Amino acid sequence: MHDHHHHHTASERIGWAFALNFCFTIIEFIGGWLTNSTAIMADAVHDLGDCLAIGMAWWLNKLGAKEANNRFSYGFSRFSLLGALINGVILVLGSLWVLSEAIPRLVNPQMPDAAGMLGLSVLGIAVNGFAAYKLNDGKTLNERMLNWHLLEDVLGWVAIFVVSIVLMFIELPILDPVLSIGFTLFILFNVAKNLTETLRLFLQATPDHQLREQILENLAELEHVSDIHHLHLWSLDGEQHVLTAHLLLKQHYQQTELLRLKALIASAMKGFPLSHTTIEFEFPDESCRDDHQSELSHYHH
Repeated sequence: MHDHHHHHTASERIGWAFALNFCFTIIEFIGGWLTNSTAIMADAVHDLGDCLAIGMAWWLNKLGAKEANNRFSYGFSRFSLLGALINGVILVLGSLWVLSEAIPRLVNPQMPDAAGMLGLSVLGIAVNGFAAYKLNDGKTLNERMLNWHLLEDVLGWVAIFVVSIVLMFIELPILDPVLSIGFTLFILFNVAKNLTETLRLFLQATPDHQLREQILENLAELEHVSDIHHLHLWSLDGEQHVLTAHLLLKQHYQQTELLRLKALIASAMKGFPLSHTTIEFEFPDESCRDDHQSELSHYHH
């Protein structure tokens, strides 16, 4: 129930961001044409890319809320991670495109319509700022990546706002590309960090090394356990984690004692963000069927 509500609110936030961005992109194209400003036109194209990314993220987030089935036994949460990955790539490509447009203008700066830029920048800051605020509560990688889309737009409009005011008093058109390059590099750096994390999770890397060590420690403290191996921790979407582990028991136990051990394991795992947990018991004279695989973690009493 909580998970469904989480997806519902995330979809709602992303839906808001999409609607605001789409409407504003149309205004930008019209405004860019009326003010004859190539900077605003470039931002409009960039915003159009954002709209496509946000629309896709919204669809993937809705898909992520669907119930698990035989084909997708873990559910569809991982699609949200795919959305974050694609959005990150789009944002990196968009930032590189902005740089390719801005760098030549350092050599050949053009004087834009300062008054038109000022008006559109105030509207841009308000619209994108509100959309970023709506997504700020989001915890998923998808929402964090989209927040960078919107923050990039806010910073872009702040740059245009500052430049437009300066240009009203001083003819210094080179400020436009300088600010554009500055904020684009800043966003590119932060998105690269998020994209690296998303890619790691997508490749099923351990989401949190400390969490893994804490889980290993908690299981190792159980009096029945002599060895822990094949402990794997990976994440569906950055929030929902999956754990599997083999526990070698010190001796053969009766069913009542095994039930008590299961209760102790449940207690030891309580509080960890685990959506799916699979624990296998092995007895002293039993060989592990997964032993042909490389061993990552062992604990011996």
